[in-house]
Amino acid sequence: MKRFSRFNKFITALNFLVIALLIVCYFVPHIHGENFAFLSFLSLGLPVLVLANILFVLYWALKRKKLFYVSLLAVLLSYFILDPFYLIGVGEQVPFGDLKVMSYNVRSFNKYEELPSKTVLSDIKDFVKKENPDIICLQEPYYGPEFNSSDEFTDYPYRFLKHIHLEGIGLLAIFSKYPILKTGMLNLPRTNSNAVFADVQYRKDTIRIYNVHLESLGITPGQGVLTKEPTDKLFIQVSHAFHKQYEQAEVIEKHLESSPYKTILCGDFNNGQYSNVYRSIKGNLQDTFLEAGTGYGRTYIFHGIPFRIDFIFASEALEVTSHINYDVRYSDHFPIMASFKLRSD
Repeated sequence: MKRFSRFNKFITALNFLVIALLIVCYFVPHIHGENFAFLSFLSLGLPVLVLANILFVLYWALKRKKLFYVSLLAVLLSYFILDPFYLIGVGEQVPFGDLKVMSYNVRSFNKYEELPSKTVLSDIKDFVKKENPDIICLQEPYYGPEFNSSDEFTDYPYRFLKHIHLEGIGLLAIFSKYPILKTGMLNLPRTNSNAVFADVQYRKDTIRIYNVHLESLGITPGQGVLTKEPTDKLFIQVSHAFHKQYEQAEVIEKHLESSPYKTILCGDFNNGQYSNVYRSIKGNLQDTFLEAGTGYGRTYIFHGIPFRIDFIFASEALEVTSHINYDVRYSDHFPIMASFKLRSD
């Protein structure tokens, strides 16, 4: 009985630690993270903290201990305070005839052979052809100068491909079946990442499409980074990346505010939905997954843990009719697609 009592004391201490971390996460989206970048670690792990508290609820319920109510309160608060990270429902196909927009980090079409497949580019092209989006936003599509060839994605006559000719800086691409009237780049500071936009003529309206790729954390599954790097150095590296993301989010937020058109923003944020980065960029835009998605919505898996770090946002003037998370493994990211209708005035 004594050993059991000590074990319960340990479980209680662990329980209160998890509750404390979860409560901190409630405030992370509202804290400007420039000087507290480490808080993004917590926001990325928030679903794990919620799951841990659910397990504590079950544990104390089986033990018939009053601590059951403490953990239950923490779980209920997360439900009412935070946007859901898991949506229950039956997925629907993207309705035909709506504006369909796909976002996909294609990791250079497997240029560096992280995947065993030798046909990644053709596989992605076949996948895109099958799903038939009207607009595609690709992050990291660069694999050589031949990418600018008109032979790629021939179903999309209008395109904006921006390659900054510096070592380590990749490409952002927007392909459209509708005319592109204007393009531009946001020139994010001190980074290998960037953001671009294209004003697309859709029916009798103009929609501004943003394609965003925020600072990478520099940790890639399968490359042994976690084991090779000292913990303190790794923490500094990732904290520095989060710090850059906050700077980039401010630039994007200001540019969004100046947009004269209805807006759709796609991108790889390298950060989650409970971060200040997400909150700053999203602003009053709709998150298409929250509006019409189902399930967990994962777009990236890191050492077996699913994360949602790729997003599609849209102005309120656009009705989100569907959102799909795909399960095709042609990259370290999974593609997402949403469809829209113009709301009647």
